Amino acid sequence: MVDTTQAPFTLEDGLNLALYDWPLPMRWRPRGVVLIVHGLGEHAWRYDPLAQRLNEWGFTVRAYDQRGHGESGGQRGVLPRDDQLLFDLAEVVDDTRRHIAEPWSCPLILLGHSMGGLVASTFVQRNMAPVDALVLSSPALDAGISPLMKRLIRLLYRVAPNLTLSNGLDARRISHSEAVVQAYQKDKLVHNRISARLATFIDSNGPRVVAAAPRWHVPTLLMYAGADALVRPEGSRAFAAVAPREKVTAQAFENLYHEIFNEVDPSPVYACLRQWLDRQAPAPQPAA
Repeated sequence: MVDTTQAPFTLEDGLNLALYDWPLPMRWRPRGVVLIVHGLGEHAWRYDPLAQRLNEWGFTVRAYDQRGHGESGGQRGVLPRDDQLLFDLAEVVDDTRRHIAEPWSCPLILLGHSMGGLVASTFVQRNMAPVDALVLSSPALDAGISPLMKRLIRLLYRVAPNLTLSNGLDARRISHSEAVVQAYQKDKLVHNRISARLATFIDSNGPRVVAAAPRWHVPTLLMYAGADALVRPEGSRAFAAVAPREKVTAQAFENLYHEIFNEVDPSPVYACLRQWLDRQAPAPQPAA
C-alpha cells in the first residue's frame, strides 16, 4: 500500500485545488508519471485503486480535484471562464513536469475519464502544453445532449451562465457493480450540479476534438464502454474511425458501463492499459 499525500495546490487566481500524489519508493525510478483528470461531479480519490495499480506497474501518479469538485475550492459545477478547466490543468501539468517528470527524466502521461477525458483531449488538441502520451477512459466526446436541452443551455448561457441545475446523471448506470453504485450514491464529495457555462464547454469541445482526430499527434489509448448510457460511445467511435492508427489505439468494451475501471470485472481494461503502457515506457529500474 502506497502512502498517498494530499496538499493544496494554489492556482494563479488564488483558488486552492486538492492535489493527491501516489509516489514510488525513493530508490525506484518511475517509468513515467500519470496525471489523472476525473469526471463530472466526482473527485480524484475515487481513482485510488487505479493509482495503486499504476504504482505496482512502476508509475508515479498524481491527481487533483477539479475546480468546483471534491475538496477543491469553487462553487459546485461553476466556471468563472469558459476554458477555466483547461487553464487549471495547464498549471497542474507545468508543476508536474517541473517537479516530477523532468527531475526523473520520465514521460508525462495524461489519463482522463469522462468529462476529464474531454478536458485532457481538448488540452492536447489545442497544444496548450506538451504531454508525452494520453489515455482516455469513456471520454465525453459526445455528451448526447438533446436539441431541446441545447436550446435551454444556450439561453441560460446568455442570461445566467453560472446558474446550476442537476446534471441528470443516473448513478445506476455508472457500473454493473452494486457496491460501486452504492458507494457513489453515499459519497458526500460527489455532487450533481452543472452550470450552463460548464455544459456549453462539454457540448462544444467534444465535436472539436473529433474534428481534429485526423491530425492527432500524441500517442493515445482510447478505451470506451459500448453500453455507456452517460456519454454516447458514438463520439469515441467517430474519433477512432479517422484518427491515425500509428498514434491512436482504440478499444471498445462493448458490454461495460461508463466507469470501465470500476466494473464487476475490470481485468480486461487493466490488461489493455498495461499492454499499451508497456509500449510507451520501459520497465522500472532501481535508481543508482
